[in-house]
Amino acid sequence: MSETYRLSEIRASDRRANTLLEALLQKEGISRDANLDYTVGLYDEDFNLVGAGSAFADTLRCLAVDSSKQGEGLMSRIVSHLADWQMQQGRSHLFLYTKTDKAPLFSDLGFHEIARVAGTVSFMENRRDGFPAFLRSLEAQKKEGTSAALVMNCNPFTLGHRALVERAATENDAVHLFAVSEDASLIPFKDRYAMIQAGCADLTNITFHTTGSYMISSAVFPSYFLESDTAAIRAQASLDILLFTKIARALNVTRRYIGEEPFSKVTGIYNETMLRDLPAAGIECIVIPRKEHEGRAISASHVRQLIHDGQMEAIRPLVPPSTYDYFQSEAGQKTVARIKGSDGVVHY
Repeated sequence: MSETYRLSEIRASDRRANTLLEALLQKEGISRDANLDYTVGLYDEDFNLVGAGSAFADTLRCLAVDSSKQGEGLMSRIVSHLADWQMQQGRSHLFLYTKTDKAPLFSDLGFHEIARVAGTVSFMENRRDGFPAFLRSLEAQKKEGTSAALVMNCNPFTLGHRALVERAATENDAVHLFAVSEDASLIPFKDRYAMIQAGCADLTNITFHTTGSYMISSAVFPSYFLESDTAAIRAQASLDILLFTKIARALNVTRRYIGEEPFSKVTGIYNETMLRDLPAAGIECIVIPRKEHEGRAISASHVRQLIHDGQMEAIRPLVPPSTYDYFQSEAGQKTVARIKGSDGVVHY
């Protein structure tokens, strides 16, 4: 590889670099991802952008090399630089999503495939034993009798969430509750996790887990190489379900409970995909109608809207006492300020 190529960070304020980046990504059939922490460009001696890559949380994304320069080892240089940058942020365990036909390239760069949706997306990590070790750690938490699972974001934890957990806890010997751990919600993960645990403290057959990097949220899943939003949602759902079935086997889970979703397109497609694919994997998918208050389905987005509008007392009949108490605390008041400073609805 010629030494004339140089790497340089692409900052949001650099108009020329960002124009070149958009052109490169478009040429290679990639849309720029909305979630990026850091982007680097690879330039030739004439300052033409010939390659680029980005990082978001513990993932690498928007990886592209100009088709006229492929085969020169430029992707290796970009990935190596991003891995070094991630190490400086304290992250050594890295993940990436790529088109399935590009997976061999990243295998050569030290990434190992965890799962794939045929013809669409491959999910990879830079540890050969990463996912198998994760599954072994779950096996140690396997319970006797019938086991069910829930995956929840809870932004915040409402009486609707509580009703879903209570139903699963009543109908099964054990329930494994996975809290979405990406910090992409208005309420910080540590606060959401504590809120979930406090709201379920009286249910003795619940085991709490964090999703980590092996359950995929819409914040982390990249849609930049898929043709449409719907295609991205379906690919994300299919990949997430593939991973979940392996997690379920490790925990001897035979049921997954989900809430009915009349509002969200994303969750609606997820539920549709789960209802189709989980039974084929031997896992019963149980849809629970939304709990209502005064004829309206209780939702986290409605609770956030009320907080946004300064109607704190109006949330009291919609959330457990522990959730209401959180919003009165010092940490909760900071969250209230964040919600009031947002649109109050569109966040996870």
